[in-house]
Amino acid sequence: MARPKADLPDATAIRALADGAGRLAIRVTPGARRETITIADGRIAVAVRTPPEDGKATAAALVLLARALGVPVSAVTLLRGATVREKLLRIPPAV
Repeated sequence: MARPKADLPDATAIRALADGAGRLAIRVTPGARRETITIADGRIAVAVRTPPEDGKATAAALVLLARALGVPVSAVTLLRGATVREKLLRIPPAV
């Protein structure tokens, strides 16, 4: 059975929540039923199917966010929060 496509918001909406230095705060929910990125009350929540072990959920969240932004995964940098749900990332500016 094929995995359902992830629900991804528009890249412009995600970039609007980053500060002037390109830092973006997200909250990751590992072990979710579906992979989604939601924006509510000015916060980004990323749900991934991957379990929270050995940084796999963090890596999956970076992949999903990069796909939503239309950039390579290497362009999204984890600044803080490797082992917690609240993470701070640096994303590239819009081109």
